[in-house]
Amino acid sequence: MTQSLYERLGGTDNITKIAHDIVDNHLNNPTIANRFKTADVNALKKGAATFFITGTGGPQVYEGNDMLTTHKGMNIAANEFMAVLDDALDAMQKNDVGQREQEEVLFILYSMRTEIVLV
Repeated sequence: MTQSLYERLGGTDNITKIAHDIVDNHLNNPTIANRFKTADVNALKKGAATFFITGTGGPQVYEGNDMLTTHKGMNIAANEFMAVLDDALDAMQKNDVGQREQEEVLFILYSMRTEIVLV
């Protein structure tokens, strides 16, 4: 039987670490850091981790809004969206995620573009 992406990423603990690194990258990325200046960083990290866990086939722990609801009215530009993907890639590489899994995660993230950019 084939392992889920959740399992191949190392389960809850490793995905949580990756998600926290992604948020840290966002906070330090000059293209998008301003978007997070008033954010509750702990809540942001928890939401990112639970979204990532659920979205990769793990336990259904995400309780937040869908992507369209979350990003509606934020007027997120395409370059900001790409900065998020770059931050995710960097965090995955930092955590020694395999190439195949990196590609799968980026594909999933990119598939949400229409629910995030300029909505």
